Amino acid sequence: MRIHHRRPLIAGNWKMNLDHVASIRLIQDLALRLRSFDHDIVDISVHPPFTDLRSVEGVIGADKLPLLLGAQHCSAFDEGAYTGEVSLSMLARLSVSLVIVGHSERRQYFSMTDEDVAETTLAVLKKKLTPVVCVGESGDEREQGLMGDVLDRQVRSLLRGVPSGLEEQTVVAYEPIWAIGTGVAATAEDAQTACAAIRRIVAEERGDAARDLRILYGGSAKPENAAELLALEDVDGLLVGGAALDAESFAAIISEAVACYGQTVGKS
Repeated sequence: MRIHHRRPLIAGNWKMNLDHVASIRLIQDLALRLRSFDHDIVDISVHPPFTDLRSVEGVIGADKLPLLLGAQHCSAFDEGAYTGEVSLSMLARLSVSLVIVGHSERRQYFSMTDEDVAETTLAVLKKKLTPVVCVGESGDEREQGLMGDVLDRQVRSLLRGVPSGLEEQTVVAYEPIWAIGTGVAATAEDAQTACAAIRRIVAEERGDAARDLRILYGGSAKPENAAELLALEDVDGLLVGGAALDAESFAAIISEAVACYGQTVGKS
């Protein structure tokens, strides 16, 4: 059992999977599995594709589910000639409360820079939503011993988009790129080392505010390794990919978080 003042977050990133019909089925299945959980101290978010947001919002609202609705990306611009982008105002009208910013796939495939990440983070915070900002090194960078340098650059850059006093409203997700979707997660030691490094960098920039910053681990998180990861001192939750597409697996991860943070499971 872990007691900590930072509220844990289990976030499910569906990526480009599931149409709106399949998303409704997944949420309904997940809702049934969550009925027996005492999840008062655990935040749970789901991040469907844009086309599914309205359908998922409807189910969450109608059934009063203990789920936060999140988006996978947003534009830093509020409106204008930005074909294919989605604004924060549009997301807010759909009851979205969290937005993933700077996922490695956005950086790699859509050329999102550190500066873009900081600008988008600031835009999310200005709309009073929660940014879940992703950082992490590639396999090549890891082999070259550059993890610390990459995190230092990315974290200091993203903090330029976090006004002083809003650290507690910001979430940072450490996602080693070499572990995303590979089935090979970082070891507990690797995860703690990286997350502690992130908190140390924030402390150098913002002092005691670093204690309130939530840091997630992401990268092949699954029921089998969830308990070990969640028990780490500087890990405050998980950003889950593939396992979030299966209600049984995602519920099992949430169960581990509930147990880890001292709540009971199995209430009827």
